[in-house]
Amino acid sequence: MTPPQRQDHTWDPDRYLAYADERGRPFVDLLARIDAMSPGSPGSPARVVDLGCGPGNLTRLLAQRWPEARVSGLDSSPAMIEAARRDHGETGIDFAVADLREWRPDEKVDVLVSNATLQWVDGHLDLLPRLVAALAPGGRLALQVPGNFGEPSHELRRELAAQAPYADHLHDIATPASHDPEVYLRVLSDLGCAVDAWETTYLHLLPAVEDPDPVFTWVSATGARPTLEALPAALRERFVTEFTAGLRAAYPPRDGVVVLPFRRVFAVARAPEEA
Repeated sequence: MTPPQRQDHTWDPDRYLAYADERGRPFVDLLARIDAMSPGSPGSPARVVDLGCGPGNLTRLLAQRWPEARVSGLDSSPAMIEAARRDHGETGIDFAVADLREWRPDEKVDVLVSNATLQWVDGHLDLLPRLVAALAPGGRLALQVPGNFGEPSHELRRELAAQAPYADHLHDIATPASHDPEVYLRVLSDLGCAVDAWETTYLHLLPAVEDPDPVFTWVSATGARPTLEALPAALRERFVTEFTAGLRAAYPPRDGVVVLPFRRVFAVARAPEEA
């Protein structure tokens, strides 16, 4: 049996928001594909939940789209929830610390969004039946996960983490993983949902004038953060030096800009209507 991954890392909301616009594009595209109106039912959703809301900057888009709904943003990171309450508390959104692996709603949900979160949960396909069960009849589950784990930004980290002297500190570190769109399509369809699944590869243009290592800045806030936090300070500095050198070679700047290709996987599932 594979041992559980360590989940003792923390998140930095400010560093995460360094590329807020680029990180927000998939959320906006996911939101645009949610037809939250149940067939034959007037009105708009009453209950909307963002599972893995991070610093709340995107959750507020849910409140803007459905202003009459009760909107909640949940995240397992106290630092993220603190930032969400600080920066978006006036929106009326209920932000709270919660682990989606244990979350149970107090009422059925009309729109359940999980954006760039499920990739951190081992075996997250096993969570999908419970998430679908949380939906009201005709409710929507909308998810987005990164699908770029074969790119140099992840391969270089994995290769370095497997080498001495780093490996002794990183053997059970949390690492993100996801599936292709057809896997989510199949699993959600087998649960009785009508499913729309797709993928998109974004070409993010990262300025490299003020920040010569923009790809490192990006990944150090997300996929590489558990690795960096797990290393002792002296080894961390050495790891960062080697990692950034590899990223510079893999993503060379051109005219002051680095192109970061980023594949994303999406699915929107509509729960069955009441019989």
